[in-house]
Amino acid sequence: MALLEVIALTAADARAAQDGGADRIEVVADMGADGLTPDPDMVAAVRAATALPLRVMLRANAGFRTTGAELDRLVRAAADLAAAGADGFVLGFLDSSGHVDAGATGKLASGCAPLPWTFHRAVDHAADPAQAWEAVRALDGGLDAVLTAGSPRGVDAGVDVLVRRAAEDPRSAAMIMAGGGLRRKHVAVLAAAGVTAFHVGTAVRPDGSWDAPVDPALVAEWRSLVSAAAG
Repeated sequence: MALLEVIALTAADARAAQDGGADRIEVVADMGADGLTPDPDMVAAVRAATALPLRVMLRANAGFRTTGAELDRLVRAAADLAAAGADGFVLGFLDSSGHVDAGATGKLASGCAPLPWTFHRAVDHAADPAQAWEAVRALDGGLDAVLTAGSPRGVDAGVDVLVRRAAEDPRSAAMIMAGGGLRRKHVAVLAAAGVTAFHVGTAVRPDGSWDAPVDPALVAEWRSLVSAAAG
C-alpha cells in the first residue's frame, strides 16, 4: 500500500490528517522558512492527538547549511523530540559548495539512532542534483526515504527526473517520497514508475494556504487517489 504523509503544524492538523486517512505525519514549524524544528511541547501535543507515526523536522535555519554549534543543538533537540513522541526525523545538509554534507548529516543521524529518518529536499537544491542523489543513496544509519521533487522548482518541473530515478532499480523507487508542489495529476505517473510514498502540505489545506488548517476531506481525497494509483 502506498504511503501518504501529511505536514502538520498543529495538533488539530494531525487529528485531521488521521481522520482523512493519512499514514504518517511530518511535524514542522514555520513554513515561511520551508519548515523548521518544532518545539518539543508541540510534538507532545501532536503525539497526544494522533496514533500515527511522527517524523519531526530537524532544521534550524531557512537554508541547508549548518555549523558545528548548531549541529550540537540539533542533536540535543533530537533527544528531546524523541522523548516528546517523535518516531523518526527529517534532516539533511549541504556544504558550502552545494554538495551533500555527509559528515554533518551523518553526525545528526547518529544522534537520532535508532529512529529512522528522511533526507529532505536539500537534495533538490544541491549544486549537482544527480550527484547529490547518488550521495544520499550512499548514506546509511537509519535513512529510509528521500523527500524530493526532482527539481528545486517542484514536482511539476521534476516529475520526469523522479520517473527516471525510480526506474534505476527497486531500491531507488522505494527511497523516493515525492513531495514539493505535488499535484494530483502527478500521482498516477509516479505510481506507475514505482513510487509508493507521497507527501503533501498545502494540497490538503483550503485554498492551498498554510494559514488554513488541514482539511480531513481533502486528505481523504488524496488517500483515495494514492491508493487507487498504487493499485
